[in-house]
Amino acid sequence: MIDTRVAPAPAAPVSSRPLPQAVAFVLDQDSEGVVRSSLVDLGMIDGEVVQGNIDTAIEKLAERGWPRLLLVDVSGVDDPLMRINRLAEMCDPRTEVIVIGEKNDVVLYRELKAAGVAEYFFKPLTGTPLSRVLAGLSAGGSATAATRSGKLVTVLGVRGGVGATTLAANAAWHLAETRERRVLLLDLDLQAGDAALQLDAQPSHAMREALDHPDRIDDLFLERGIANVTPRLGLLAALEPLAERLIPDEEAVLQLIGKLLSRYRYVFVDLPDEVALFLPKILHLPGAVLLVSSGSLSSARDVVRWRETIGTNTADRALLHVVNKTGSYESLPAPELLRVLGQPPDVAIPFGREVAASAKLGIKAAQKCAPFQRSIADLSRRLMGSRSEPALHWWNRVFG
Repeated sequence: MIDTRVAPAPAAPVSSRPLPQAVAFVLDQDSEGVVRSSLVDLGMIDGEVVQGNIDTAIEKLAERGWPRLLLVDVSGVDDPLMRINRLAEMCDPRTEVIVIGEKNDVVLYRELKAAGVAEYFFKPLTGTPLSRVLAGLSAGGSATAATRSGKLVTVLGVRGGVGATTLAANAAWHLAETRERRVLLLDLDLQAGDAALQLDAQPSHAMREALDHPDRIDDLFLERGIANVTPRLGLLAALEPLAERLIPDEEAVLQLIGKLLSRYRYVFVDLPDEVALFLPKILHLPGAVLLVSSGSLSSARDVVRWRETIGTNTADRALLHVVNKTGSYESLPAPELLRVLGQPPDVAIPFGREVAASAKLGIKAAQKCAPFQRSIADLSRRLMGSRSEPALHWWNRVFG
């Protein structure tokens, strides 16, 4: 519920063709025959069996969308775990993955299970074990759902006007459209949030309904409440009347985030600083917290205060400081900013007039600013756990 004392649909497949419940990509005819027989025995008459391996699956399904059950062949692949991790980054978190290979390797089996794979079968396939696993998964009996949830990215502006919403919207867009991940942006400023404005989407009353009645949050509710900005990018935002001051109930927000993480690979939470004070648990959930500031003295001071409030990094939560609009008229000289912060920022984003206009003109204005987009790409690589490329931004030029 929402405390007044103070203060959606999964992305549609790119193709309009309906997805079957199960799709298999196998390389040899014997495996193809066993898979087809198992699907028919279970009544999955619309199941598809395609000749190909895990790379074929990634290429085709990234464009088409992801089924409920996916079988992939890793025979002949040098590093199957690396491919599985890439598949996990791209596919719907609700997709259950069965891997077929040629190695009877217990170490590989354990690694695949740890990565969230439902089961691993080595060739030659036999019908009964495969049918048993498929039947259990189709009935919702997965034991891997908890290990395959999405990643939470909480974006906290240390004060108003530092560009946290612009950063959240553009990072979410980049991961969805450039990196082809399924992404949801959740705007927790219920009365004055600009995420919908920047993404040219329509806010709805669904957010208020979800936080007032968290027990009603189910797949149908989310299908109706989430705005599909693109086939891969969803938005959940509100624009409630200004007559009352609204602060979301923390437990309701936690339930909503949990539901969203089971549906999306990345969930961005745009968290205003005044709301964050009432939601301390959100800042300590597994994932990443982006602490966004400008280069001003007051903003730098607040970064230090928020670092003290949030605490040091843990094994499952990383705190990244993003200093935005570097080089603007309000920015301190770099040595002075470093003295106040005590340590360099993790990402420095240069000021650009196109980005400044994006709050009024939307995300397309920010996309015209090449330095800003390079910084967003660098930040996205960090969030994905990829190695970051050297950034030729203002901070690097000053400190080398």
